[in-house]
Amino acid sequence: MTPADLSRTVLHAVRRAVDEDVLRAPVPARVRVERTRPGGSGEYACAVALQLAGPAELPAREVAALLRDRIAGAPGVGRVEITGPGFLNFTPDASTDGSARSARVRQVREQGLRYGWGTECAGELHRFHHRREVRAAVLADTVTKLLRAQGALARTTCEEGPDPDWARLGVTVDAHGRPSPFAEIRPVPAGATAGELLERLGADAARWGLLRPAGHDRAALGEELLVQGEGNPLFLVRYAHARARALTRHGALLGLTGAYEQDVEAPPLHAALADHPGVLAGAARHRAPDRLARHLETVAHAFFDFHDACPPLPVGDEKPSAAHRSRLALAEAAGTVLAGGLSLLGISAPEHL
Repeated sequence: MTPADLSRTVLHAVRRAVDEDVLRAPVPARVRVERTRPGGSGEYACAVALQLAGPAELPAREVAALLRDRIAGAPGVGRVEITGPGFLNFTPDASTDGSARSARVRQVREQGLRYGWGTECAGELHRFHHRREVRAAVLADTVTKLLRAQGALARTTCEEGPDPDWARLGVTVDAHGRPSPFAEIRPVPAGATAGELLERLGADAARWGLLRPAGHDRAALGEELLVQGEGNPLFLVRYAHARARALTRHGALLGLTGAYEQDVEAPPLHAALADHPGVLAGAARHRAPDRLARHLETVAHAFFDFHDACPPLPVGDEKPSAAHRSRLALAEAAGTVLAGGLSLLGISAPEHL
């Protein structure tokens, strides 16, 4: 049961309540379901009852109760609780967790770098115009990629014509647009041109430094972006990807290929993979590539925790088994998600580091 699955389940419950005339409110186009914050109840939470309470002229907790009655017992849902002013909190059905995880790993392996692409913005047309400034250019370019991955048509223009160095940063824009909707972002310090950043940091580190902070925060463009250590988030993410690819190569030498044949207990990594489609949709909808960058860090940390606790390859005198094949499949899925996310950020995912 993923956030996207729950979102559809909740939306179906809203439609049922409206069709049954027990809830008189407009049915929203989509329902947002998020992972519960620390200290919260259940694994996922949704605030749709608070959204509908006003139009329905009912207390939010009463709306939540109407929806809870229509969600309880749905496939994949174990428990539904109402907390606070009217939040719905969900705990997945543990009996279906293993099959859901297996299906997700297979889905990642089948869809490859496009896992998580969706239709959140299908049919929408976006045209972004930005000033002739390197951070605005990189942000607009990345948001365009994210929107296209969610089914939108999007293009980017620059109000004064593009800087020739932007192409080496992976930015493609047309010239002669109008003033920018990205005017609220905090630009890089004076003198930090695309050419200077490329010379000092290279394209990958420069893009990460420009995209990782939220737009209103200062871009971190120091030499720490080049540090080859796990204290550097960019290195951590790319190293996790490279390590996942190395496992595939080393497994082949042992005659071992990934196949998710039995469930692997790695809750944080499974949760990070499940969250990926929702993160991509949210990053596109809110024009916030920093959400994707932070998520990739979460995937990388979860990957290394899993890798250390459950080695995907045989150790010592161990013989390859179904457990190893399943762990390798999960590791490969994590590597695929990292590569796909980096690609949307315009950053390379090397096979070796």
